[in-house]
Amino acid sequence: MNARVLNERLQRTLPGARVVATRPSGCREILLYLFDPEGLQGPLSHDTAQAVVAEPAYWSFCWASGQALAAYILQNPATVAGKRVIDFGSGSGVVAVAAAIAGACEVVGCDIDENARLAIAANASLNQVEVTVSSDWFLRLGDVDVVTAADVLYDRDNRDFLQHFCGAAPDVLLADSRIKDLADDRYQLQATVDGRTWPDLQEFEEFNTVRIYRARRG
Repeated sequence: MNARVLNERLQRTLPGARVVATRPSGCREILLYLFDPEGLQGPLSHDTAQAVVAEPAYWSFCWASGQALAAYILQNPATVAGKRVIDFGSGSGVVAVAAAIAGACEVVGCDIDENARLAIAANASLNQVEVTVSSDWFLRLGDVDVVTAADVLYDRDNRDFLQHFCGAAPDVLLADSRIKDLADDRYQLQATVDGRTWPDLQEFEEFNTVRIYRARRG
């Protein structure tokens, strides 16, 4: 798996676009195939803009919370070392890759988007680690030691997953920049860090503050 396949997928909705191997500013230990702003020239046509909105290539960006959680795992490798980890809503796979680098015995990057799964596999290969990809969170096989998730609470309906995560594994690591109060006492704040999506989307400043939580059973 390499950038060629990802470029083909990206160009289905955004002609001329491409990914390039990049080290996100918030987690420079990891190399990812990410959207290259230099590849675009001029404003998007109406049809192209609609296509991008209908099928956003979110996997080609490394969101602030993903960078923050990946960096946290690399700084605290004992959270995943020797454990089976499932990364929910994996996107580019940055957190899954970090878990593999930190010594997890198995890492599964789970995402419903086919292109994201291609990106996860490509980015794992780029970093010379092994990450299994999965399309269905509910079809996970075997025991799970740690669930990781970053930037998955943007939709209010997704908050139900806070309960699912705790039921799936005895340890949950969650990073989010959208919700200031999870309203769930199981999730204890571990750190608050500043971060920006890479490449920078010039988001509101409030979305550049990432909170990292941990929920543990027993």
